[in-house]
Amino acid sequence: MRPETPSEQERESTCQAHVERYLTYIAAERRLSPNTVSSYRRDLASLLEGLGIQEITAQDATPEHIRQVVIRIRKQGLSAASLARHLSSWRGFYTFAVHRLGYPNNPCAGFKGPKVRRKLPQTLTPDACTQLLDNRASPAQIEDDSLLARDRAMFELLYSAGVRLSELTGLNLHDVDLKDGQARVTGKGSKSRIVPIGSCTVRAIKAWLPWRDIIRNGSDEKALFLNRRGGRLTQRSVQLRLDTWAKSTNLGQPVHPHMLRHAFASHLLQSSGDLRAVQELLGHANISTTQIYTHLDWQHLAKVYDQAHPRAKRVNPSKPENPESEK
Repeated sequence: MRPETPSEQERESTCQAHVERYLTYIAAERRLSPNTVSSYRRDLASLLEGLGIQEITAQDATPEHIRQVVIRIRKQGLSAASLARHLSSWRGFYTFAVHRLGYPNNPCAGFKGPKVRRKLPQTLTPDACTQLLDNRASPAQIEDDSLLARDRAMFELLYSAGVRLSELTGLNLHDVDLKDGQARVTGKGSKSRIVPIGSCTVRAIKAWLPWRDIIRNGSDEKALFLNRRGGRLTQRSVQLRLDTWAKSTNLGQPVHPHMLRHAFASHLLQSSGDLRAVQELLGHANISTTQIYTHLDWQHLAKVYDQAHPRAKRVNPSKPENPESEK
């Protein structure tokens, strides 16, 4: 008697189970962040949906099936960057499936994502950072001295150490060593690193700690930065507080937490020229990620050159030179 072949529904269910195994793998073994895992989940859902329309399962997909899925999602208006991320997610899943699940091949292996022109990150000038952090105004929306002390300490730390927003909100009190001027932060992939914090940040945190004790009100909350109710501050709250703070300084531009990280990196690189050190301080796994700041550094140098060098002024090509007029 011949064994029964699995139904189409059973095979689709198996594919979904395989995706879940992969997501568990990248979360538990590769220790990717929950946000990254969620992005992979969405990307793989698009893959299974596209294959389902072609009535094919992930195990049986060929490069032509993948190409059809790519065509489909491109028609939906997906950007080049998003498409590249989708293909990266799919390749990762199939690599896992070939090695762990017995899939015959990786149908995405031959696909190269579209070239994505990397945008230069938005940053602030050193003068703008000084104007922002030395703000002595008391915005109408921030009438509480405890919140002013907390916010000043947070924003000083963002710029002083170049930490990510998630690293800031994840900080616990015992992670900060004010005597040695350093903090232990936990970044992507649950990787920890030690970052130095400047004297201005140390003073700001010391000014915040008495208020923290009052707000904590005897609770065992470990977070360094607390909300009004004594709980850990959320990332969204930090974004809103910085936006309010920036508006009170009349900078003339919106400011978000990652801009302070970008400012930290670009200003440090401009002063030191040490790309490897900046990579370590930012917690980048690959130096190619840090190299984006060399472009910002070049922009800065080019601007200085244009403003200062006597031969930097370019001739207007629409206005021909007239040597006779100089006689």
